[in-house]
Amino acid sequence: MRTHFKLSSIALLLLLSSCSSGGDSNSDPDPTPDPDPTPTSITYTNTISSIISSNCISCHGSTPSNGATISLNTYAKVKTAIQSNNLITRISYPQGNSNLMPKDGTRLPQATIDKFTTWQTNNFPE
Repeated sequence: MRTHFKLSSIALLLLLSSCSSGGDSNSDPDPTPDPDPTPTSITYTNTISSIISSNCISCHGSTPSNGATISLNTYAKVKTAIQSNNLITRISYPQGNSNLMPKDGTRLPQATIDKFTTWQTNNFPE
């Protein structure tokens, strides 16, 4: 009888601890979503183009200026710059390196550089 009581008590305790008062855990959106998109959501449209616009387009616009030799104003041109012009290497140099892009600017945060690498690894989704 004592064993039956102990087993019943343990089963009830497990049942009560596995329930939540909030109902279905998927009914409410995550109140603190991850600010960085997941690697599979990094696309040119939702991630890369805004980074380019904010950091590169002033020199690498449709008509390059300030000594820039290439334009980065389209998906195809950015993709080509990564594949053929070492864009990821250029933005990855340490601060103070004369080859660092943006030229005479501050090195992009590593998390931003990683987005370019992920975009390339995922075969450049648009």
